[in-house]
Amino acid sequence: MTTAQIEPTAALAELRESKPDRVTIVLLSGDLDRAMAAFIIATGAAAMGMQVTVFFTFWGLNTIRKKGAASSATDWLRRMFGFLNKGGAETLPLSRFHFWGLGTKMMQVVMKQNRMPGVPELMETALDLGVRFIACTTTMGLMGITKDTLIDGIDQFAGVTTYLAEAKQGSVNLFI
Repeated sequence: MTTAQIEPTAALAELRESKPDRVTIVLLSGDLDRAMAAFIIATGAAAMGMQVTVFFTFWGLNTIRKKGAASSATDWLRRMFGFLNKGGAETLPLSRFHFWGLGTKMMQVVMKQNRMPGVPELMETALDLGVRFIACTTTMGLMGITKDTLIDGIDQFAGVTTYLAEAKQGSVNLFI
């Protein structure tokens, strides 16, 4: 088995030279580590001068939900779903080794010791760099999530056609 080695400096130089103008990221996951990866890529691309759009759908919507915001859905099933599916970038679990919150706390301590910003800080940086946030309206309807339960700074509330129009113009499209 052979593995390709990529020289980071050369890869970055090539990326700068080819300069993809647009990056789209679909954030499907509501896991801490995956959300962190999405925002690290988004802020990195934005810092390189690229236009970046993050499309939040399904569990990824939890990243942009206000902490502890209750669902204002009218039917009991969606209200219950909103109650069980609490959001907030500060409360995202790890995708693996969560162990009822212990693994997540350990990861947060390690991040703090290494001066690694958390998801809320990365989101704030992304917004400061002009990264566009789009919340998927189809999923919001399915999960009983309303606009008033999401953080400020959402640029657009739209469906998959808007994402596809953005992705069609993108040179880099990621699904996390």
